[in-house]
Amino acid sequence: MKTRTWIYLSIAALAAAALLAWAFAPRPVEVEFASVTQGRFETTIAEDGKTRLRDRYVVSAPLAGLLARITLREGDTVAADAVVATLTPVLSPMLDERTLREQRVRVEIAEAGVQRASARVERARVALQQAKNEAQRSEQLALQGFVSSTKLDTDRLSAVAARTELDTAVEEHHVAGHEVDQARAALIAVRSPQGAGARGFVLRSPSAGRVLRVAQTSETAVALGTPLVEIGNTQQLEVVAELLTTDALQARAGSRVLIERWGGDDVLQGRVRLVEPSAFTKVSALGVEEQRVKVLIDITSPPAQWRTLGDGFRVGVRIVTLEIDQVARVPVSAVFPLPAGPEAKGGMAVFVVEDGRARLRPVEVAARNGEHAWVREGVRPGSTVIVYPQSAVKDGARVRLRRTSELSGSPGATRDPVATAIPGCTRATSS
Repeated sequence: MKTRTWIYLSIAALAAAALLAWAFAPRPVEVEFASVTQGRFETTIAEDGKTRLRDRYVVSAPLAGLLARITLREGDTVAADAVVATLTPVLSPMLDERTLREQRVRVEIAEAGVQRASARVERARVALQQAKNEAQRSEQLALQGFVSSTKLDTDRLSAVAARTELDTAVEEHHVAGHEVDQARAALIAVRSPQGAGARGFVLRSPSAGRVLRVAQTSETAVALGTPLVEIGNTQQLEVVAELLTTDALQARAGSRVLIERWGGDDVLQGRVRLVEPSAFTKVSALGVEEQRVKVLIDITSPPAQWRTLGDGFRVGVRIVTLEIDQVARVPVSAVFPLPAGPEAKGGMAVFVVEDGRARLRPVEVAARNGEHAWVREGVRPGSTVIVYPQSAVKDGARVRLRRTSELSGSPGATRDPVATAIPGCTRATSS
């Protein structure tokens, strides 16, 4: 062969060898990156809550009666000691003609009793006058010696007895007069149940606030103890959250609370006032019995921020159980379990990117929340770690940032939604 032919064959063989070496050479693993940051770390307990009034007043009927129409409506403002309802005597039961006649006869009987008592009073007066006269004659005859002292004492005692009989007759006359008045009043009540002089019993508000509910709006007869109006001060609200007993042990009195999803744009601040000492059983939506306990939370934000909140509103609460500043934070998606070994610290590890290669770093995780893991040792702020490491990522493996266009297939994409959801994770944009 000619020399030129050998040269061409040699070049072709080298090109083929280079092509094969490139084809079978290990490629960098495409991964997602995130940065180790330094800042505030918090752990919270998230749960749904409900607002309620700290003090609720229910105005009820202290006696049975006819309730006048209540003009108050839900949301009206009332002052302390203001009139909220009025009770008047109830109507008497309907009576037939026989009952009316019996009532009239009772009036006549009572009037006859008055006349009989008057006759007895007159008879007692006559008997008293006669006893007085007899006693005077006995005293005069006793002075002359014609009557014994025994006769004189007897006449004097007879006068005293006559006086007592007169007093008794007078009292019986008074009783008979009252019986007449009672019978006539009963007859008047039958003819005119409410009468012109019927007086109402006024019910007043026990405290200043707003009307929450009006149980009875129309005029109606109510029984003893019937609830009529509910009143409360909506500026004194508290939040009640039902936590699992295992979570309630971490929510101590005084813990800071973030109140969210209440309908406003701002996040309200609160404090845990009380964790009730008694738990209760509640069945979850999946049918599992859970032991829960009520946690009472005071709203510490200015009332002007939450003046639209009312009683029984649903809110979301996050009770802060741990908060610390200036710590190393790593996305929780970058931390994975590490098999037990002499280099393991806390049994967790991360992959740190150094010079385009993944380096396995054991770390000590102090705590974690939904976004970050607090790392005490193993990495420093500013380092780059791999989030969601796949099985192909090994210690020392070459890695490169996965491009958005390769994931979504759209050359015009500039941001991947997965990267947006990962704090501290950035993606390269396509050209």
